[in-house]
Amino acid sequence: MENRIIRPATPADVTAIMAVMDAARRTMRGSGNPNQWNDGYPSEEVIAADMERGGGFVVVEQDRVVAYFAFLASPEPTYGVIYEGQWLDDESPYHVIHRIASFPEVHHVFHDIMAFAFSNDRNIRIDTHRDNRIMQHVITKHGFTYCGIIHLASGDERLAYQKILL
Repeated sequence: MENRIIRPATPADVTAIMAVMDAARRTMRGSGNPNQWNDGYPSEEVIAADMERGGGFVVVEQDRVVAYFAFLASPEPTYGVIYEGQWLDDESPYHVIHRIASFPEVHHVFHDIMAFAFSNDRNIRIDTHRDNRIMQHVITKHGFTYCGIIHLASGDERLAYQKILL
């Protein structure tokens, strides 16, 4: 949207980011995804770590934080092994997008995040929980290819996708 900006998150944004995360958790629960983002994840510490790596971003609309995502340079340790498939390209550097969250009334956030991501890298990877049908839909709608299953550090599985612009 033309009145949205994407900028690096700052410590001053943490309270607003956590409100976005809470709203996203409620959306997940309401859409049949009770098992993702439990036990306080993502925590303020996780968001702070994204910022320390230079990869925490907010989407701001009319001076209000309406969404958050992490945009992190490779390598992503949990992407080192993929099961039941393979990456489209397992040699080139890439960026990974994690922790996309927005308020439910804010539309087209995924589109805006993808425009930002692909303006910074042509090779993007993303993953999501098997129960997160909303995220699976927007990922494939935006031209990502399902590549297989990865496991988080906790051992939890995620469906992994990749898109490479030519």
